[in-house]
Amino acid sequence: MAGRRTAPLRLCASVALLVVAVSSLTPSSDAYDPLDPNGNITIKWDVMQWTPDGYVAVVSLYNYQQYRHIQAPGWKLGWVWAKKEIIWAMTGGQATEQGDCSKFKSNIPHCCKKDPEVVDLLPGTPYNMQIANCCKGGVLTAWAQDPDNAVASFQVSVGQAGTTNKTVKVPKNFTLKAPGPGYTCGPAKLVKPTKFISPDGRRSTQAHMTWNVTCTYSQFVAQRSPTCCVSLSSFYNDTIVNCPTCSCGCQNNSTAPGSCVEGNSPYLASVVNDPNKNSLAPLVQCTSHMCPIRVHWHVKVNYKEYWRVKITVTNFNYRMNYSQWNLVAQHPNFDNLTTIFSFNYKSLNPYGVINDTAMLWGIKYYNDLLMTAGPDGNVQSELLFRKEPSTFTFQKGWAFPRRVYFNGDNCVMPPPDAYPWLPNASPRQSASVLLTFVAVWAALAILLANP
Repeated sequence: MAGRRTAPLRLCASVALLVVAVSSLTPSSDAYDPLDPNGNITIKWDVMQWTPDGYVAVVSLYNYQQYRHIQAPGWKLGWVWAKKEIIWAMTGGQATEQGDCSKFKSNIPHCCKKDPEVVDLLPGTPYNMQIANCCKGGVLTAWAQDPDNAVASFQVSVGQAGTTNKTVKVPKNFTLKAPGPGYTCGPAKLVKPTKFISPDGRRSTQAHMTWNVTCTYSQFVAQRSPTCCVSLSSFYNDTIVNCPTCSCGCQNNSTAPGSCVEGNSPYLASVVNDPNKNSLAPLVQCTSHMCPIRVHWHVKVNYKEYWRVKITVTNFNYRMNYSQWNLVAQHPNFDNLTTIFSFNYKSLNPYGVINDTAMLWGIKYYNDLLMTAGPDGNVQSELLFRKEPSTFTFQKGWAFPRRVYFNGDNCVMPPPDAYPWLPNASPRQSASVLLTFVAVWAALAILLANP
């Protein structure tokens, strides 16, 4: 009887474990980043005026993420209309496809698709086609890096829609590509109408209706393989700890030709400029780690009251310049960062008063553009830390970062047991000390046994 009872229990436990495993592999719509717990992109849809068959709205994207930005070719926003709405006209943006507008004889709409996708206009667009915060080519900077350029807007004239607050239907199934997958958007929610203050601050107006959509990012949804890795070195150890092998993939030119290219290949230019290749797909230099980006942390100098670190970011991607790149690193000594050379710095405090997280990015017109793989495909800086006597040590890898992000993606770190160790902490020296200790005690035991 006991065996019969335990069999169903084992079956239930197995099923429960299977459900947990499957759910862990399924992307979550609510992505949580412990270093940026409130980070998201909020889409605000403000209905500004009514028209004979619909309304005119201003749609804005606010990038509230501290260190994750959207770079060229930019964002693409999509949704599904709740009824049979059309887009009569747009300013500051455009639908990527017009769709079937054959039933309209004269006044042809801008877009008749049930599920339109909208992109930003390019810089240099004529002024009569612009509105405020438009025409950046879809580029949105991170909020901590450049809040003035972390907002994008476009105006849309919607027809065949409701003309009152009760008859307008909110669009459904919002999607945000930046430029590829990674963002998951929740449902649109009606909120209090947005208020607008006049330039002199003496009058306010408000939208007729406003709804918000919140989109969160998941590196798992964006791509299953990492995009960066970390290597380590120090002045006190000749060992250079490279990125873990196959951090972002493995070389497989036998079964997947073109997965990487040698830096000295005579065919490099033709491969990079191949028009049949997807320009968003990275073409990396053949390395043991196969990552587009490598971050190297070198413990450079030890002073009496200070210590210095050199950071080098290297681009191994032949197809992409990283404009307005940024780096986030965690280390307990960032609380005592004294000087940083040739990078911008901002302290991030995800844990309140604990200041152990730093955001670094390039100086405008100097090194804010990380060039493609090659001689110029790197940026570097040095950081000077003041020692905190109660915590400072070079032992057990304390001088190396706990976590590193590049452009918002978590980088693969080497295993802790591979970190460069102090010479007097090496296993061989520990063993020699132990042998000496045992020998001394053995000699004392012999002397005591033979007085």
